[in-house]
Amino acid sequence: MKILVRPQKTPLQGTITVPGDKSISHRAVMLAAIGNGRSTIRNWLPAGDTLATLAGIQSLGIQVEIDKKSPQSWDLQIEGRGLHGLQAPTGALDCRNAGTFMRLMAGILAGQSFPSVLDGSAQLRKRPMRRIIEPLSRMGADISSPDGKAPLNIQPALLQGFEYQMTIASAQVKSAVLLAGLYANGVTRIIEAGPSRDHTERMLAAMNADIAWRDGIVELHGGRELEPLNLIVPGDISSAAFPLVAATIVPHSHITVQNVGLNETRTGILDMLHAMGANVAIQNERTTGGEPIADLIVRFDELHAADIGGEVVVRGIDEFPILTVAATQAAGNTTVRDAAELRVKEVDRISVLAGELRKTAVQIEEHPDGFTVTGPMRLYGAEVDSHDDHRLGMSLAVAGLVTHGETLVHDAGCIADSFPGFVETMQALGARMAWVQ
Repeated sequence: MKILVRPQKTPLQGTITVPGDKSISHRAVMLAAIGNGRSTIRNWLPAGDTLATLAGIQSLGIQVEIDKKSPQSWDLQIEGRGLHGLQAPTGALDCRNAGTFMRLMAGILAGQSFPSVLDGSAQLRKRPMRRIIEPLSRMGADISSPDGKAPLNIQPALLQGFEYQMTIASAQVKSAVLLAGLYANGVTRIIEAGPSRDHTERMLAAMNADIAWRDGIVELHGGRELEPLNLIVPGDISSAAFPLVAATIVPHSHITVQNVGLNETRTGILDMLHAMGANVAIQNERTTGGEPIADLIVRFDELHAADIGGEVVVRGIDEFPILTVAATQAAGNTTVRDAAELRVKEVDRISVLAGELRKTAVQIEEHPDGFTVTGPMRLYGAEVDSHDDHRLGMSLAVAGLVTHGETLVHDAGCIADSFPGFVETMQALGARMAWVQ
């Protein structure tokens, strides 16, 4: 599948919603599976990565009732079997491209009484897994892998709580250790290297786990069974970032994105856009399932360059591809640093994105931990490629709205990994983009 984008001649206008939060959708399914009794999860995201997680828990003997409300939103009823009620799978669990599923599920499977294997796509097999293997092994987990990458072979083991000083700010590593901590004797204490998203902590607390977290320290007492989960998944701020930036760079645009999750560990994109002069307002703030949500109002405004680094990087790590598109239209040199994690995502997002944007005449200089973009740039339409990375594909499509000439995004089907209905949502705002064969 390809996306054809024509230069935007009219402002983007309208009110939209975006699919449920991908990170929360992953976690909700896994935690509901090990809760005691029936969990209800509404506005769950049925995307490529999260569907891998859903299929994974079903292969572990979990019964799921599905109400397909729309292509972007499902309601799930999940019959949790408790911490020790999972059944041995008949083969390897296929994580497809879902690194979140592989890393978090390793924590759960480390405490089971049966052996298991976590595997995935060729792309996922390239991603680093030693970052979870090492702390889980220190808890007593029996995990082996080729060169610290998938597939992960897990054997039954007795786990022991411990104190873990993290070396990188990673919600996936922290969550893997916490989920293993549910099965461990004693207390698992995590000292974070920096702020990272706390969806796992919030969800465990809602399920009555013995957990507390404050000032970068998380403590979990193992052994307590989890209560069922009742959750409405907020709209994903990572998905909202694409129409937000589109409205920021297309002259005279004015849009509203409703019901967006604004967990403070995820709002780095808003802080970075504000630093560049973007006109983004927050209205109608409220809470659902322990997660803050609000409506975001965006009006076009002139952007200026910013120096971006430090703790905000972790809070917006997934949004850098689309932030880079905003930087092409900002006056001056926008510099991103402290973002080396981008090099071990689905692809090396620094190198690959730079290469694709250069096809449109963007001036971008790579650094080991970031890049510098010179703007505002006059972009030119080109044939570009997502490299099977959903966030790169959507970012290149948004860039096409401000190019001179048509842009064709190849290999765009991967966008469904996180944002099913992306093109249709952008069309609802008047964007000149469409699927083509």
